Amino acid sequence: MPILVFIRHGETDWNAEGRFQGQRDIPLNARGRLQAQRNGRVLLERMPEAAGFDFVASPLERTRQTMEIARGAMGLDPSAYRLDPILKEITFGNWEGFTGPELEMRWPEQVAAREGDKWGFVPPSGESYEMLSIRIATWLAGLDQDAVVVSHGGVCRVLRGMLLGLDKNVTPNLNVPQDKVFVWDGKVASWL
Repeated sequence: MPILVFIRHGETDWNAEGRFQGQRDIPLNARGRLQAQRNGRVLLERMPEAAGFDFVASPLERTRQTMEIARGAMGLDPSAYRLDPILKEITFGNWEGFTGPELEMRWPEQVAAREGDKWGFVPPSGESYEMLSIRIATWLAGLDQDAVVVSHGGVCRVLRGMLLGLDKNVTPNLNVPQDKVFVWDGKVASWL
């Protein structure tokens, strides 16, 4: 299997506020831009060979911004990457824009149902982690060259779950830092 380098987009104001972003097009904030710079610098220092990998991002603004900042920090042309819509974040449908406490006030039964089954729960007009995993499995099966991917927290959770053979009840709860780079070398996972 090719080497997979995964960078989660940098922080947005909605991340800082604890809002469900899903597929809403929210830009990076100042901290998010610094995280993207850090990740590009660290990748160049620790894995200089990654400069020759395929670079692909989700088409959402926060991932494009992260990719362009990280590539710039690596001394690469910021615009020389491709987009893949399969790498978009899980959609939370009608829940996008709300915080957890706001959801609990509006839809307590649905929030409880999600807590009982994060893998299979589908928010109204949204997508479950199980549905996302089908989309991401298709993408992963087509990965045929070493790649640097900039995408989202939900996508990283599902990818890590697949690569590491994790239980479906563990996968949706994985921590996905925005100031670290995840590397899968085909056998071993590490963070930079």
